[in-house]
Order: sequence, then structure tokens, then C-alpha cells
Amino acid sequence: MIATNVARMRDKDQWNIEDILALYDLPLMDLLLRAQTTHRAHHAPNAVQLSSLLSIKTGACPEDCSYCPQSSRYDTPVRDEPLMPLDEVLAAAKKAKDSGAQRFCMGAAWRSPTARQLDHVIEMVSAVKEMGLETCVTLGMLKAGQAERLRVAGLDYYNHNLDTAPEFYGNIISSRSYQDRLDTLDRVRSAGIKVCCGGIVGLGESRRHRAGLLAQLAGLSPQPESVPINNLVKVAGTPLENEADIPTFEFVRTVAVARIVMPKSVVRLSAGRESMSDETQALCFMAGANSVFYGDHLLTTGNPQVEHDRMLFDTLGLTH
Repeated sequence: MIATNVARMRDKDQWNIEDILALYDLPLMDLLLRAQTTHRAHHAPNAVQLSSLLSIKTGACPEDCSYCPQSSRYDTPVRDEPLMPLDEVLAAAKKAKDSGAQRFCMGAAWRSPTARQLDHVIEMVSAVKEMGLETCVTLGMLKAGQAERLRVAGLDYYNHNLDTAPEFYGNIISSRSYQDRLDTLDRVRSAGIKVCCGGIVGLGESRRHRAGLLAQLAGLSPQPESVPINNLVKVAGTPLENEADIPTFEFVRTVAVARIVMPKSVVRLSAGRESMSDETQALCFMAGANSVFYGDHLLTTGNPQVEHDRMLFDTLGLTH
């Protein structure tokens, strides 16, 4: 039954939750073989894309995302910081480029940027683009016309995650709807900007919920060019600080299934990589991951050190 269900599902519009669950249920080695075969059909087999992420405005976010230490509703160790000046952003971008990063992502803890806030971000995007880096921002929900302004400034990617399946979403966030997220993605697409959209696992969701998230992502038309898979980083003071860890092999399965249902997308190991062993990361690369967030920090949490990453890539024979 599982083999039959998996074999008949080929095109992105056909992936439903039951089909994705059938993939999850495959023996792990069979799943990894299928994911690696899919990966090699669409991507260089031993290449990894490196992205660096900088928090350009930290904390004081009005949203209530249960996983996020930047929410003003929770008492966390994160200190509120205003929008960074341009020169500091460019210094960070230069450091990232000198360390080998190919894409520079800038994140601001806003529900939605104002016109004035967007003016400052547009300056940053233009200047980073001139440095020869790909550009990406995550600024929350976009209003009409804002995506077009970002495209004119030279923005390559806009990150806006779905986080989890629609049916589990209300357990994690109440301050914005799932449709709000889809509307922003539509604005980004309509403006001609590439989409970076993924989710978070380890929120207390079931495997069916993880399958539901992947079904949503695979059903986007076109599918996201970049798909970050985040493993929950538990921060003291957030509602999910005591959530149980997702099993390692379940995370690896999630990466593999993401690769199969979104064959042309770049699948990125994102938050939570700091707690992963080299062996776990190697399995994720075998499962089809071909991008990482690279550098000392993500938005407000740690990330594997650059030198350790370089040693790991060398050991695995990965190029970037």
C-alpha cells in the first residue's frame, strides 16, 4: 500500500497529506535513497549554499508566536534593540562575504514595516546588493506596494515562513492568521521576488502536522525557491521552553520528505543546527539539504562556528 501510494505521486499539485505520510513511513534507508536520487536529478550532488542572517532590529515584536523570544509578550533574555545603522549592517555583510557566505539575510522583528522603516531597509538592500551578495529580508507582513519597492531596490528573496500546518497553527500563533501569511507570499510572488518559505518542527506537532506543513509548501505555485527547515530552539520565557525534542531521525525524515516533494527547491538547515551533531547534519545532507545558515548567530540564537562548519564541509567533501 505505501509503495503504491508513493509511486503514483509525482507532481507537486498531487502531494496530499496521506501521500506525504506514506513517504514518512518508508524504511529510513529507502527514504534516504529516494531523497538523494531526487536531489541529484536537480542539484549539484556535493554543493552547499551558504547564507548569513543578521537581526537588524531585535525584540519588541507585538506578535505572540509561542516559539519566539523576540515577542514583547514574553519575558526572555533577548534585549530590545532599535534598527541598526547602515554602516553596521554593511560591516556585518562584509564579514559574512569574507567568510564565504553567498547570501545575506536581514531580519527585523516587526508585525509589518511602516513606509519609513521600509525606506531604511531599502537602503540596506541596495548597499548589500552592490557588495555582490544575494539579498534576503524577513520583515513580517507586507502591505500593497511594499514588495514592489523591495524588488526595485534589488531584493532577491523574501522570507516568510508558514511555520506549521494550518490545523496546528492556532496552537502556536493567534496574532496573525494563516491567510495573512499566504497573502504576503502572494504579494512577494506578484512583485517578482523569489520566495524563501519553510517552517519549524518540534513545536509539539504530530507527524501528520509535519506532513500538513510540507503539503502546504509543496502546493504553493510555484514552489518556494528556498525552504528553511527549522528545529525549535527552546528559549527560557517562551511558552515552548519545555517542549520535548523531536527525535533526530524524525528531523532527518522531514528533510528527506521536503526534498522529494519540492525537488527543485533549495532545502536549508536553519535554526537548531547548533544542537545537531556532525553525524546528524551529514544525514541531513544525504537527505537532500543543500543550504545552511552560516555564521556565529541567527536572529537571536547561536549557530555553529564558521571554522567548525568549514571543517565539517571539508570532511564531507562539500563545496560552496
